Amino acid sequence: MAKLHFKYGAMNSGKSDTLIKTAYNYDERGLATLTVKPALDTKGEDWVVARGGAHRRVDVLAHPGEDLRESVTRAADERGLRPLHCVLVDESQFLELLQIDQLFRIAKQDGISVICYGLRTDFRTATFPGAARLFELADNVEKLPTMCRCGSQAEFNCRRVGERFVFEGDQVAIDDGEAGEVTYMSLCGPCFMDEQRRAGVTVLG
Repeated sequence: MAKLHFKYGAMNSGKSDTLIKTAYNYDERGLATLTVKPALDTKGEDWVVARGGAHRRVDVLAHPGEDLRESVTRAADERGLRPLHCVLVDESQFLELLQIDQLFRIAKQDGISVICYGLRTDFRTATFPGAARLFELADNVEKLPTMCRCGSQAEFNCRRVGERFVFEGDQVAIDDGEAGEVTYMSLCGPCFMDEQRRAGVTVLG
């Protein structure tokens, strides 16, 4: 029976790179895959782009309210990807709850494996709704580790605007804002709390 997988990790844990490598492994064996990415993730436009420069074109850009099961079926038919063996989803934390349910149906009713890659929590340590639903439904959950600047395992995603760490704002900020360039850094718990103290805020009591 096909399964729904969720592979999660902090920023820079190689999620996109792992997706691209997995797609290559399927391609090498003549097994058809289809790549999905939320339209909310404007980075790379209609490409999955890894930090090392590897990239893969997206077959379905998922918009809010879109039925992913219908979109995957349509894209597979249009591209001649039959039988379809696997659906690979980048930045899955940005998907809506109902879209996660639709991915579950693709696995369980259509018999197509689905592998989702994404973040667990945002820069405020709150779980993304899409990630929370994946934890509820996924057959297999795997953590992809990455390192903090201090060498410990990173757990938290920190947002920087310019050179300043921030702990307030919208859950999603991908493009640069008026205050400066928006970037992210993965930190361990102690380093995360150090940056909180420097910013004069307390997200973790």
